[in-house]
Amino acid sequence: MEHIDLTKNQEIAEKRFVATVGFFDGVHAGHRYLIQQVRAEAERQGVPSAVITFPVHPRKVLQTDYQPALLCGYEEKLALLATTGVDYCITLPFTRALSQLSARAFMQQVLQEQLHVSTLMVGYDHRFGHNRQEEYGDYVRYGEEIGMPVLRAEELLTDDGKVSSTRIRKLLKEGDVMRANSLLSYKYTLSGKIVEGYRVGRTIGFPTANIRSWERYKVVPALGVYAVRVLLQGAPYEGMLYIGKRPTLHADSEISVEVNLFNFSGNLYNRSLTVEFIDFIRPDQKFETLELLVEQIHKDKRIVQQRLREERLGDPSS
Repeated sequence: MEHIDLTKNQEIAEKRFVATVGFFDGVHAGHRYLIQQVRAEAERQGVPSAVITFPVHPRKVLQTDYQPALLCGYEEKLALLATTGVDYCITLPFTRALSQLSARAFMQQVLQEQLHVSTLMVGYDHRFGHNRQEEYGDYVRYGEEIGMPVLRAEELLTDDGKVSSTRIRKLLKEGDVMRANSLLSYKYTLSGKIVEGYRVGRTIGFPTANIRSWERYKVVPALGVYAVRVLLQGAPYEGMLYIGKRPTLHADSEISVEVNLFNFSGNLYNRSLTVEFIDFIRPDQKFETLELLVEQIHKDKRIVQQRLREERLGDPSS
């Protein structure tokens, strides 16, 4: 995939694209199905395929205090889009002026004249333009007027229902990472820098690395304990992740994200890692004594290890 970043004034050499437009948060299975159809149409026409996206959530530009809940950051989104096989990703800066364009003006002035889109494919329920009241039939009519065919992509139908970024966020907030992973088509991740914590874990036999996410608005799954796989400077590890307020120890007001790596020893501070969520084990809870907490953590570790073993062996339920 070639990335053309218009926020850096890069030029577009190609003169024709079959393209689609969207924010593509998470680049989930539904997005991938749409891009697959874009690629198929581009191949049929003998021209490149392209995805047009934005570096910042559009609502954040219009409402500076808005805090979007994101499935992926911008750099992560580019990496995910690169796995779809699309020929080009065009980053278009979203501005207030752009938001004021009608759907027809956006199609002609931006997509056709600036970005050289020759055929536009829209998602089955996607709307764009200043008032967002127009529908697919309107886009087709505008396309006919300006000489840019508009095609409607088929919806991805799954046994698990509708695929959408909104639904995936809800599943993650419920702790249902397995269903979220299924709809994403990959394991949900958190990446960040390891920072100093309370250091209580090492005193009870479970040293943890406290993670500060690189992406400020990244969705953090429900409070609780998770089976995870960790990538640390290129090396894979298995581990047990805790998300919570440490009610037994401190009852913090802030949420802590910390991971215990299996079969690892060494200093992790200031290093970066990526956590892949495999399964939810139990919710966060307060224990009457530290001893009861330690006993439960030992139980958690056994369950996590079994769950990770099943995942490695390709258990159909994983």
